[in-house]
Amino acid sequence: MKALLTLTAGLLLSLSVLAPAHAQDEKKKELSPQQKRMGSCNKEAKEKGKTGDDRKAFMKACLAGKSEPEKKMTPQQEKMAACNKDAADQKKTGDARKAFMKECLTAH
Repeated sequence: MKALLTLTAGLLLSLSVLAPAHAQDEKKKELSPQQKRMGSCNKEAKEKGKTGDDRKAFMKACLAGKSEPEKKMTPQQEKMAACNKDAADQKKTGDARKAFMKECLTAH
């Protein structure tokens, strides 16, 4: 009988010690809205391959709830994009593509 009482008391004591530790684990698992936003912004920055100052600017905008600041294309980049699209539409490859791009870029 004493052994059963001692065993029961020991079991209750060990459970009372483990209960607060389990409750702390539960609290740690719940993330605040800011932590959730930080996690999603961080994941998005990794997916987009952002590094350095570009990453800092992206994270600042993302955490503030703003979309990524759009970078405008320079006139040369716009020409390149338009000519590149035309070359792809016409299925130009190799030397024919090079000649087409040269002519297209000088014409614009």
